Amino acid sequence: MQAIPCVLMRGGTSRGPVFLANHLPSDPAQRDELLIRIMGSGHELEIDGIGGGSAQTSKVAIVSTSPHPDADVDYLFVQVLVNQRRVDTAPNCGNMLCAIGPFAIEHGLVNAKSPVTRVRIRNLNTHTFVDSEVMTPKGKVRYDGATCIDGVPGSAAPIKLTFLNAAGAKTGSLLPTGNVRDVFDGVSATCIDMAMPMVVVHAHELGKTGYESPTELDADLAFMARLEKIRLQAGLAMGLGDVSNMVIPKPVLLSAARNGGSLNTRYFMPHNCHRSLAATGAIGLASACAVPGSVAHEIFPVDGPALIRLEHAGGQIEVSLEPAEDQRPETMRASLVRTARRLFTGDVYVPSISR
Repeated sequence: MQAIPCVLMRGGTSRGPVFLANHLPSDPAQRDELLIRIMGSGHELEIDGIGGGSAQTSKVAIVSTSPHPDADVDYLFVQVLVNQRRVDTAPNCGNMLCAIGPFAIEHGLVNAKSPVTRVRIRNLNTHTFVDSEVMTPKGKVRYDGATCIDGVPGSAAPIKLTFLNAAGAKTGSLLPTGNVRDVFDGVSATCIDMAMPMVVVHAHELGKTGYESPTELDADLAFMARLEKIRLQAGLAMGLGDVSNMVIPKPVLLSAARNGGSLNTRYFMPHNCHRSLAATGAIGLASACAVPGSVAHEIFPVDGPALIRLEHAGGQIEVSLEPAEDQRPETMRASLVRTARRLFTGDVYVPSISR
């Protein structure tokens, strides 16, 4: 049995092990196979690994010091599929991103300051930069606090994430098709790449209210098949090629808010509906409100600084938008507050030969 040091952490509404890069194989194929065995991928319960049997709990973060002058640490996100023995390193994960700052400080990759430490993170999946502000009174990471986020019970210390250059994270363009609106399978959609490539549609165009539960949406197989058809067409139009084996772009249903928020959302991962909302998805959807003519702008138009409250199946998430001097949507900065918690530290054991 091979023992590999790791820290199991909750980041936002996600959970997974966090590794130092030098504890894993440098060869990507060997690394990915090892992570598949660590998580127990290929079984719906991930019973022979430490994955949680859900896309939200089958995530891995890999951290190292960064050679880039504008970053302290590099972060690679790995989405380990549950039912398939496969991984995807195309997207970033903003929820697991919440765990990177505390992990980096506690492992000596960044020197702590009091009362707050800024950790400059470069995401290797998307080559974007994010500032993470971690509470560190007396130079120690603080996890307990009064901040609550929907989708997670209890409260914890706040972690503020500011996305610095999120536009065109994977495609090189905020609007990768060159259009504010496209039509796929007879449905009007906005394809946007801001922290996360997404194809955004009005829920009613697919015969939904947008207020259905994730379980109800997942159970509607005809709807899910049509949503996948739209996603595949959008992937081609966005320059991503055949996305049938990729988890991007993410399909999103939008509708009017009904609980005091700005927008109501149903975000797909992409083959099941998220029980809340991805942090990167929240950044992109809030930013879409500032793009005239977009599906999001039609529901909740934004011009200038704004606080966007995005309703989801588990509650709400808030995103602050701050336009740059040129007032272009591509250069705006978006930030949000999440929480994280260290769950355990130890070694994960992996059979040296897969069974």
